Amino acid sequence: MPGDHPARSRRSTERKGDVRERAILDICEALLAQKGYDAMTVGDIAQGAGITRGALYFYFGSKQEVVTALVARTVEHLWERSRATAETDDPRQAIAAAMQRTVELWNEHGLVMRTAIDLSLTVLEIGELWSHTADLFIAAITAVLERAGVPIGTEPEQAPAMARALCWMIERTFYHASQDSHEELQKASSTCGLISAGLTT
Repeated sequence: MPGDHPARSRRSTERKGDVRERAILDICEALLAQKGYDAMTVGDIAQGAGITRGALYFYFGSKQEVVTALVARTVEHLWERSRATAETDDPRQAIAAAMQRTVELWNEHGLVMRTAIDLSLTVLEIGELWSHTADLFIAAITAVLERAGVPIGTEPEQAPAMARALCWMIERTFYHASQDSHEELQKASSTCGLISAGLTT
């Protein structure tokens, strides 16, 4: 009878627009690998997604908007994977786990992250996204260092300044290592982890 199974009528289904938008972002990431940002066009993205240029403009106003949305999706995954590990009570374990989660995402989406870094100085929206994500990580690293006994304050030897330096060191190190191989990225992660862990002893 109607009403006997309310959960059925409330069953969540992905909207067609969400599926299409995800497909556009997926093909954009593939095209970044094939052509690079500069050579890639709106027409390429639309063709790859199996839609017309006009249909693509229903979702995004430009190539830049597509790439910005792709970066937003990627940094959201990055933060989701790393956030919980940073809250672990043992600072050294928190650092090791967060590093591993970050390496996994760089292995999967390193090209998007490098594109975000490259465009962050010229594309305002991407620059703001990347800076906001960095601020989240700096706050998380600061909390880990504080739990390890590093004092809070504004001096160079105190937790916030150290966290900021660590965050940008990791970003630049991973940027370069991810262009070589998964093995080099893992080595870079181990080095950064050792440096970070050394601050918690």
